Amino acid sequence: MTKYRILTEADMKGKRVLLRAGFDVPMKDGKVTDRTRIEALKKTMAYILKAGGILVILAHQGRPKNGPDPQFSQEPIVPVLKKLLKAKVYFAPDCIGKEAKKVVDNAKPGEVVLLENLRFHPEEKKNDAKFAKELKALGDVYVNDAFTNCHREHASMVGLPGLLPAFMGFGLQSEIEHLSLVLDKPKRPLTLIVAGAKMETKVPVIRHFLLKGDHILLGGCIANTFIAARGFGTGTSKYDESGIEQAQELMLLSELPGRAKIHVPRDAVVASELSETAQKLDLPVDDILGDMNIYDIGKVTAKRYCETVENSKTIVWNGPLGVYEYNRFSHASKRLAESIVKATDKGAFSILGGGDTIDFHLKYGYPLNKYSFVSMGGGAMLEFIGGKKFASLKLLEKH
Repeated sequence: MTKYRILTEADMKGKRVLLRAGFDVPMKDGKVTDRTRIEALKKTMAYILKAGGILVILAHQGRPKNGPDPQFSQEPIVPVLKKLLKAKVYFAPDCIGKEAKKVVDNAKPGEVVLLENLRFHPEEKKNDAKFAKELKALGDVYVNDAFTNCHREHASMVGLPGLLPAFMGFGLQSEIEHLSLVLDKPKRPLTLIVAGAKMETKVPVIRHFLLKGDHILLGGCIANTFIAARGFGTGTSKYDESGIEQAQELMLLSELPGRAKIHVPRDAVVASELSETAQKLDLPVDDILGDMNIYDIGKVTAKRYCETVENSKTIVWNGPLGVYEYNRFSHASKRLAESIVKATDKGAFSILGGGDTIDFHLKYGYPLNKYSFVSMGGGAMLEFIGGKKFASLKLLEKH
């Protein structure tokens, strides 16, 4: 990590420290329902406070479409921060302007200010230079600990750090250190498990792993797209029709010498409705037709995936294999989790990432500390291990 400016090198005493956090936490009825991403930043936040800084937190919540929207307010995070940090926490009703500056100016070293949702201003996503300067007016030092957003070229990620002394938070530092082990001479065999809906976000990492990895195991709608690309019926299942040609190309590349093997499900768990009482069948993919919907990979495929994982030395998992929200369609993901932990116990290096993957573990009581590392990023994790260079990280490099 010698190429980056890290938090321990920052002078923060008596200074306003703008911390770009990656909260974006689930909420219900005005309360935070999952604190994982907030708790992941505790070390960085506590260090800034102990160093005598005034902690000013920048973050976004959800995807508000037309300016300020109460359902996307950051305010419900305030009591969580108070309990976690045992410090005074003030809330600013905006992230720029006179009101925000007044709250920040009244805060003392060792205290916290949480700014309102960055995305209440469309200029954030547009990387607007004027907006970045308005954010700068609230701080003296910038710290990036938002790995979840590092792949996005937004004002708070790439505009702001160019205007202030900029450093890497402990969480981001840990993400880069651990994920770099996948890029830089990983222990082999190297296996990637990837699921999700959109081909466009998964193709780059699959293409990268064809050259760098040994096995690519597919689940979710991505797997459905590959099943359709092989010429099998998918009933009324969701898949990315625009990704068929790419899937066919990737499977052809996978057959070349020295390339990773792409594993496409041979059987699937299907039902005509999505419910806990649905009558389900486990069928070979060539028997799927009519109004059948694929909601999980089948037992034969799950067994094959688990065997592959248990013989791997480096494992990266992003995305549950089925519609895990329903216990009825979570069994393949459960067996996979058990196999990855088994491999980890035998010395394999395992990385878990993505909001749904973490949520699956929390829902069914699978402990996250059984893995070598848990990444807070989903899209960012995939893009990083897919070899993409992030402008947000470039700005944290030493000159």
